[in-house]
Amino acid sequence: MAWHQLSVVTDESTAPALADFFSELGAVSVTYSDAEDEPVYEPALDQTQIWSNTRVTALFELDSDPDIIHTLTSSQFPGQPLQQWLVEVIQDQAWERAWMDHFQPMLFADRLWICPSGQEQQGEGTVCMTLDPGLAFGTGTHPTTALCLEWLASRDLTGKTLIDYGCGSGILAVAALLLGGGSAHGVDIDPQALEATQYNAEKNAVAERLRYDLPQRFHGFEADVVVANILAKPLMELAANIAALVKPGGDLVLSGVLAEQADAVAQAYQALGLSVEACLQQGDWCRIDIRKPA
Repeated sequence: MAWHQLSVVTDESTAPALADFFSELGAVSVTYSDAEDEPVYEPALDQTQIWSNTRVTALFELDSDPDIIHTLTSSQFPGQPLQQWLVEVIQDQAWERAWMDHFQPMLFADRLWICPSGQEQQGEGTVCMTLDPGLAFGTGTHPTTALCLEWLASRDLTGKTLIDYGCGSGILAVAALLLGGGSAHGVDIDPQALEATQYNAEKNAVAERLRYDLPQRFHGFEADVVVANILAKPLMELAANIAALVKPGGDLVLSGVLAEQADAVAQAYQALGLSVEACLQQGDWCRIDIRKPA
C-alpha cells in the first residue's frame, strides 16, 4: 500500500495546532522532527517539548488530494509560518518484519532469554521471555534495558515483590516474574505502555501476578525490588517518591542515566540515606545499584 506523506516546517507555537488540524483532515499519523540542528533535553514529566523550528509530517491515504490539504491548511493558518512544503508518495513497508530481522534471541546472566516469537530458546537453568515489537519502548536491545535485565537475571527473586517504575513494554516486570518473582506492579505515564505491559504479561502467562497503573492511580507500597529505567532528570525529581517504594533492606535499580549524569543521580538518593552499591556502565549509559538500609 502507498501513502501520501506531507510535511511542512513551522514554529513551536504553531506545530501542535497544525498536527491536530492534519488529524482532523484524516491523517493516519502525525510526527514531529527537528527542522534544524537543535537539541531537546529532558522535559518535565507533564511537558512535551518540541523544537523552535519543527517539521510536522503527516501520512494520508493515497486517495487524498495534497493540493486540497495544502489549500485548507493555508486558510486555517493565515499569516503563520508554514514553509518548505514537501509532498511524497511512499510505499508501505513491513516495519515489524524488518525490525524482527535485526532482533535475535539475547541471553542475560546465562539465565534469562529474551526472544522474538518463533525463536524461543530452551535450556537447563534458563527461562525465556517472548517479546515482539509493539507500542512501547523496551526490548532489551538498548543498554539501559539490558543493564536492568542483567541485574534481574543475576539475583534470586524467588517470591519477591517488584515495582517497575516507568515500565514501558513491561519487559522488566515480566522478566522478574519469569525469574521467580512473587508479584510485580508496573507504573507508566503512557497508557499505551500499560497496554503493552498487559499484552506481554498475557503472552508470557504471568498476567495474574502483574498489575499496572498510571502514576496518579498508583497506590504506592513498599516492594523488595524497585527498578526505574527512565531518565536522569525525573529520577532526581522523583527521588523521594521512588525511594519510599523500597522496603528497608530492599534494592533499587536505576537506569536511563548517561555516564556524566551518574554522580548527580547517585547523590540525590544518598541524600535520602540510601547506599549506592555499584555503578555499571555500558556504552554511554549507566545502571546505579542502590540498597535501602534495613
